Amino acid sequence: MRFLAPLLLLAATASAQQPERLDPVQRYVKVPHASTIVLEHVRIIDGTGAAPIENAYITLSDDKIAAISTTAPANSPSTVHIDLTGRTVFPGLVGMHDHLYNLSRPNLDATGASEPPLNSPELPFSSVHLYLGAGVTTLRTTGSMETYADLNLRTLIDTGHVPGPHLDVTGPYLEGPHSSFMQMHQLKDAADAKATVDFWAAQGVTSFKAYMNITRDQLKAAIDEAHKLNIKVTGHLCSVTYPEAVELGIDNLEHGFFVNTQLDPGKQPDLCPPTAGNPTLAKMTPDTPEAKALIKLLVDHHVALTSTLPVFESSDPTHLHVQPRVLAAMATPTREAYLITRNLELMRVAANPQQAAQRVQSYHNGMALERAFVAAGGLLLAGPDPTGDGGTVPGYGDQREVELLVQAGFTPLEAIKIATLNGATYLGRDKQIGSIAPGKDADLVIVKGDPSKDINDIENTEIIFKDGVGYDSQKLLDSVKGRYGQY
Repeated sequence: MRFLAPLLLLAATASAQQPERLDPVQRYVKVPHASTIVLEHVRIIDGTGAAPIENAYITLSDDKIAAISTTAPANSPSTVHIDLTGRTVFPGLVGMHDHLYNLSRPNLDATGASEPPLNSPELPFSSVHLYLGAGVTTLRTTGSMETYADLNLRTLIDTGHVPGPHLDVTGPYLEGPHSSFMQMHQLKDAADAKATVDFWAAQGVTSFKAYMNITRDQLKAAIDEAHKLNIKVTGHLCSVTYPEAVELGIDNLEHGFFVNTQLDPGKQPDLCPPTAGNPTLAKMTPDTPEAKALIKLLVDHHVALTSTLPVFESSDPTHLHVQPRVLAAMATPTREAYLITRNLELMRVAANPQQAAQRVQSYHNGMALERAFVAAGGLLLAGPDPTGDGGTVPGYGDQREVELLVQAGFTPLEAIKIATLNGATYLGRDKQIGSIAPGKDADLVIVKGDPSKDINDIENTEIIFKDGVGYDSQKLLDSVKGRYGQY
């Protein structure tokens, strides 16, 4: 007992020295909620693909866009004025292939070997800070490893306990046999698929994603049950081809045309071939009969595609660059693992230039097919698939997706529409978000520069408005430097 008093004194002293903790949300707020906010002298990219409006005024009232004009609105003593000369505002990004976890390969070494089991830890702090800080105000998790964590995180964000985007929470992966991921439930049969959908819909998930080894019977049962509940189903498929999935009624297909296996040699029904769609992508250029037939099938059945170019970017050796901000965001083990895989990729390219050239061609085939799909009237969505593969991380990866859409041949205004209004349209929320118009939610991104002329200016985020509150982009991004992959 003689040690108790000194310990209590030490604790009291330490407590007195602790700085007052800021509210976990308010500490990142740059423009607090106000009855009226006027964004002045700003360039507007409204998300519809229309030409920018120069030197404009946007009036925010509570959490809505109240008015847009090219002349200064009437003033009042309570109005907050923000001069945004030299800045551009566009709608909050709607990330349609985003995750809240990161791949972890135990004891990964310089040869690329690792030990089982492959694991994907949840990152509920760094992920949402990066998303919101980079301008993602709404996202679909597009496959969940810890669904209860995602659901509870959504509640914490919606009730103002932590900062983050609006979450469309996807249920656990609908996966069949032979999965590589320990955390995924492997469906037993069609009845199990139906029961899984029913259970997780009751828990509050708002979408589902089928995965690489699901069978046609399981996928059909899942789609039918989800549709009864007014929930959509997307898929990163392999065992089921794109034409098969369309006929089964799927709503969305992930990764553009990169994972379709319909032309893979030796493709067996309900089995994912080891080639995983690479031969199909190599053969299917936009002018081939197979591509034209597939695009028509997708458009006729109103199946959306999600472009995820950042995760495939390393397929093109000319794209094997490393953004310093991405490396800076990663925790040391995550950074080391990424650099190992990147260096191995560079070695493979050097060792087999012919194969590298084929991969480059396939990558550009995928880009061209996405352009052809949009030209035919298809709904293209955007997301980076940020799991660490290809150096993709939340938020920064969403921005990179928009930049790569421009490299794929879309104009900057078209690319921004794909990453904003198209996602809102698919989610059925285009009356509330996705474009800048009176009456819509005040979910806005303010950047320095003009992305309509230089799409890379999309990275220059300064203020992110979500529900009428302006968050300090840099504070959010700085809060996780060196931490992505840790928590």
